[in-house]
Amino acid sequence: KILAGVDDLQQVKALEMRVDTREMSLGNFGVHLPNLRELKLNNSLLVSVRDLGTSLSHLHVLWMAQCGLSDLDGISSCGSLKELYIAYNNISDLSPLTWLDHLEVLDVEGNNIEDINQVQYLQLCCKLSHLTVEGNLICLKPNAESAEDPDYNYRAEVKKLIPHLKYLDGIPASQT
Repeated sequence: KILAGVDDLQQVKALEMRVDTREMSLGNFGVHLPNLRELKLNNSLLVSVRDLGTSLSHLHVLWMAQCGLSDLDGISSCGSLKELYIAYNNISDLSPLTWLDHLEVLDVEGNNIEDINQVQYLQLCCKLSHLTVEGNLICLKPNAESAEDPDYNYRAEVKKLIPHLKYLDGIPASQT
């Protein structure tokens, strides 16, 4: 209540805070915020997305940039997400995102995505229109074992894998 600045937590639609789940779990704090649509946790310390609990099913926008996340296990409990901003973490596996049917915007800039095949999981996010992947190894070569190839074009590869994508790294996806 102090953080939100209101007595009636039903009124809270957006919240910004920094947390450290190494010391204290958030449990199911979302239960107290049934109308929360936007949650900004940038620069927090989150061991896992699971630390958010399973009560954020109505969340539309989630920011978790620079939180030290190494995996996205548990993200499926945020099934209403339309926008997910998880730049500058240590994420290499995008498969948990396949459960996010409403996802339109995804920012995974500056993570550890080393294999272009990880992008295949995003095909199942049929509403995904804006994707940011710059700053990942897949922008330089298709996988960690590959040698750098001057003819490799990650934009063309991503567009092949996600034909319905409209913007890649802020530029129309049709531009290679």
